[in-house]
Amino acid sequence: MSFNSVNTNRQAVFALQSLNQTNSELGFVQKRVSTGFRVADARDDGGAFAVAQAVRSDIAGVTAVGEQLGGTRGILSTTFASLSVVSDTMKQVRAVMTRLADGGITGTSRQQYEEQYTLLTNQISTFIDDASYNGRTLLNTNLGEGGGNITSIRNESGGTFTIEAVDGEALKLDTDAFVITAPQLATLTTLAQTNYTAWAATVVPPPPAWGALTAPQQQIYIDAEIFSEKVDRATDAIQAGGSFDLVDAQISTSLNQFGAQMQFVDNQITYNSKKIDAMNDGLGALVDADLAKESSKLQALQTRQQLGVQTLGLANQGPQVLLSLFR
Repeated sequence: MSFNSVNTNRQAVFALQSLNQTNSELGFVQKRVSTGFRVADARDDGGAFAVAQAVRSDIAGVTAVGEQLGGTRGILSTTFASLSVVSDTMKQVRAVMTRLADGGITGTSRQQYEEQYTLLTNQISTFIDDASYNGRTLLNTNLGEGGGNITSIRNESGGTFTIEAVDGEALKLDTDAFVITAPQLATLTTLAQTNYTAWAATVVPPPPAWGALTAPQQQIYIDAEIFSEKVDRATDAIQAGGSFDLVDAQISTSLNQFGAQMQFVDNQITYNSKKIDAMNDGLGALVDADLAKESSKLQALQTRQQLGVQTLGLANQGPQVLLSLFR
């Protein structure tokens, strides 16, 4: 084909094709620079984009798990704090009950210790009942009252773990341990009469019969039985296997259980956080653009674009030269 033609300008065609290619490459580079991604969508690299989307989905899942574990940790922290205060209060109760087991403490002093016991055990009940977080508690096994086991998610694949609730009522002491009820008083009155009668039979000359005693005189013997009953209750409670010992052991077991669960949750949260960092790092290596490299490409392509425009202009002037042949 002749190059001297006004119908076909091959140089202009070549220059235009080269300019279009440069503009196309420049568009890709500008997209990478503006988005920061080497693979911003499926048009850039379908396979890499599909993998990146899967990784982003996993990251979203792990992030959501971290948020859920935060709520679980809140429940555990509240429970652990409650039981820690209860455990400290139990030490005070133990000291009071030890004094109440001492038969040498009588009168007003004993009444004060009994009152202190009632106040402390009421506090323990309050601490246990108030151990709730966002309407949930691990110190109650009744689902209707926000209790029961808690099953929490631990990873983006749906793996779970269960935190078992404990019966908070089993962690409470009997507030009325030293209260003498009417039936109990009747029993102690009968015991006082029996013991008095047995004692009177051994005394010479014999004292008045029980029925001959005045009410205040009978009350002295009844009070002695009441005192003995309260001392026995305190003694039995603090002995190994007693009611106090059993409750105190259950509180310690619960503290150990929830402490271990809280440590697990903390470790899981830390692991998930590091996992997200690692996944983001891998995702960046897959789709992030090397901006330093893209910057150099951008400069080169802009220069090529300017040269392409100038070359196209020169190529378009070729047919004009043919006019001079006809002058």
